Amino acid sequence: MSDEYKKLGHKLVYRGHIVDFYEDKLKLANDNIVDWDYIQHNGAAAVVPYDKDNKIIMVRQYRIGTDKSILEIPAGGINKGEDAYTAAVRELTEETGYKAKEVKHLIDVHSAPAYTSECVYIYYAKDLYVSEKNPDDDEIIDVERYDIDELIDMIMRGDITDGKTIAGIFAFKRVLQSE
Repeated sequence: MSDEYKKLGHKLVYRGHIVDFYEDKLKLANDNIVDWDYIQHNGAAAVVPYDKDNKIIMVRQYRIGTDKSILEIPAGGINKGEDAYTAAVRELTEETGYKAKEVKHLIDVHSAPAYTSECVYIYYAKDLYVSEKNPDDDEIIDVERYDIDELIDMIMRGDITDGKTIAGIFAFKRVLQSE
């Protein structure tokens, strides 16, 4: 199916701090020529941290896209030259003040494939121990702990709407069920 689409143009419109905005021109299988907006993103990593008390460590922080503070799993962009695993481990410590003895890949989520290349690589972390919280200069983060059923209830009520968090929580629930 991908060979039915032919990219005719890829024009940089704006280079941002985190994303680059492009206008792409494509020829469709029906020979129509269309313009599509496209956001290039380096990807992100997220982690579901699970502590010895069977609680998931969550972070509450302001997000510009919602114009409010939201509850989510720790996550952040993958830095240049960094792999997703390293980014997930880094974000866990930066945002929560925890490190983990065990970090495993969970799932990958394309956040909005209709217009962005962003893929969020989601891990889970167990055997947590206290380290030093070190948020980025633009982050004010509150750390909260919940059991998985509380989080699923919050998702189903619409209190948690972040896609990577929803996917990560439900995928981790499956991990717990298989143990």
